[in-house]
Amino acid sequence: MEVKLKSICVFAGSNGGFDDRFMEAATDLGQCLASRDLTLVYGAGNIGLMGAVADAAMAAGGKVIGIIPDFLMQMEVAHEGLTELHVVGSMHERKKLMSDLSDGVIALPGGLGTLEELFEMLTWLQLGVHSKPIAVLNAAGFYDELLSFLNHLETSGFIMPEQRQMLISAADPLSILDAMSRHQAPSVSKWLEEVKT
Repeated sequence: MEVKLKSICVFAGSNGGFDDRFMEAATDLGQCLASRDLTLVYGAGNIGLMGAVADAAMAAGGKVIGIIPDFLMQMEVAHEGLTELHVVGSMHERKKLMSDLSDGVIALPGGLGTLEELFEMLTWLQLGVHSKPIAVLNAAGFYDELLSFLNHLETSGFIMPEQRQMLISAADPLSILDAMSRHQAPSVSKWLEEVKT
């Protein structure tokens, strides 16, 4: 059964990274979302990969919703000219509203904030808080080591194979979106049964 996607939350670095392919991936993703009439929901930044994905989506005629906590607004990093801009009181409120307004999540390359956001959404999926597809855009192999570590979590007995499969990964936006449209949330319990000896 195909998942109907209308809006995608994108987590991304506020820096551009050292590889030009990261910026290219952000631009490609923004253009792809707009071409598929998918609303971009993101953290409202105007710099780094965050700014690049928003700029590309808007330039291609797409709808872009930014959500930013007040203290970052005061630091003047909010993107001007977005379709909608929501100013919230905290980082927690930001993530909640980003989740509420989106049908799926894609993480571009990024730093600690991007990883924290990605793993909170994965944890919510594991616990059944939501059933949305979650993906990483593995530009230039950026997420290879993370994906390997998730395999290690599975083989070490901390997540089940079904939970390992929750995270979609591909190197290009079209493959990501196609895979997300086929997403099925795991129906297994979070907790592994105790091995009896």
